[in-house]
Amino acid sequence: YVSITDPTALRHELYQEWDALGCLGRIYVAEEGINAQMSVPVPRWDEFVEKLYARKEFADVPFKFGVLQDDEAFWKLTIKIKKQIVADGLTAEDYDVSNVGTHLSAREFNEKIEEGAMVVDMRNNYESAIGRFDGAITPNAFTFREELPMALEALRGKEEEPVLLYCTGGIRCEKASSYLKHHGFKKVYQLLGGIIDYKHQIEREGLTSKFKGKNFVFDERLEEAITDDILGTCYQCSETADSYVNCAEAACNLLFIQCQSCQQKMAGYCSDICREGKFVPSQEKSDIVYRRSIGLSLV
Repeated sequence: YVSITDPTALRHELYQEWDALGCLGRIYVAEEGINAQMSVPVPRWDEFVEKLYARKEFADVPFKFGVLQDDEAFWKLTIKIKKQIVADGLTAEDYDVSNVGTHLSAREFNEKIEEGAMVVDMRNNYESAIGRFDGAITPNAFTFREELPMALEALRGKEEEPVLLYCTGGIRCEKASSYLKHHGFKKVYQLLGGIIDYKHQIEREGLTSKFKGKNFVFDERLEEAITDDILGTCYQCSETADSYVNCAEAACNLLFIQCQSCQQKMAGYCSDICREGKFVPSQEKSDIVYRRSIGLSLV
C-alpha cells in the first residue's frame, strides 16, 4: 500500500518496462498501491529489481516468492487500473491503513498459536477449503468484501484478546488488521509475507508447519502444496480431494474441487446440467453456486 498520484500513467510505464523484460502476470494498480502477481525471467531479474526500486513509490518493496517457481503460472502480461487493489467495500472512515497489525515471522506466528491466540483466515472459503492453519476461524465468504464483517462478528467480545490474521501474501491482512483495530481490537497480529513466505521461512529454519494442506493461488496453477495433508473434499462425491478445476462448460466455468474418479466420470463437468449442454447462465448458475455453498452435491 503506497500513494500513487497517477495510476494510469504508471500503468502504461510499467507495461512498457515489464513487457520489454519478458514479464508475465496479473497486476492491479490503484491510487492506494499495487498488487502484482507475476513471473520474471531469471536472467532479467536484477534489471527488473533495479528498475522497480528506482521508482520512489516502490523503493525496497518486499517480494514474496512462489513455492513452485518452475511451474507455468501466467500466459500473458495484464496490468489493470482499479479503484482498490483488493476490493473490500470499505470507506475511508472504516480503517486507517497506516495503523495496521504487528507483523510476525513464521516462528513468532507459531509461538502465538501455541500460546492459544485466535487465528483468522482472511481468505475466501474456497481458499481455506484446501489449506488452513490448525484451529483457524474460516468465515464462509466468497469474497473479501463479505468476509470482513463476518470476521468482525466472529470475534465480537474478544477485543482484548490476541488475534492472528493470515492470507496468501499479506495484502488482505493489511486492510483486515487495520479494520479490526478501527473496531477496538487491541492485540492484532498478521503473518509477515503471508502463507507464501511462511513456507519459505519454516523450511529455512526447520520449523513445524502449522499450516496444513495447499495454498490457493490466483493463476494457472490454482494451488501450491505446503504440506502433504489433504483437507478438501470432492464437491461431487465427498471423497477426500484437493485439486481445483474449472467446469468444462465454458459458459459455466465454475471453480470446484473434483477428485480424479469424478473427473473421469464427469469428463470435467461440474454437473449433469453442464455435461448435457443444458446450462443457462441466468438460471442454473445461481442454483449450482447455491448448492455448492450449502454443501450439497453438484451432480
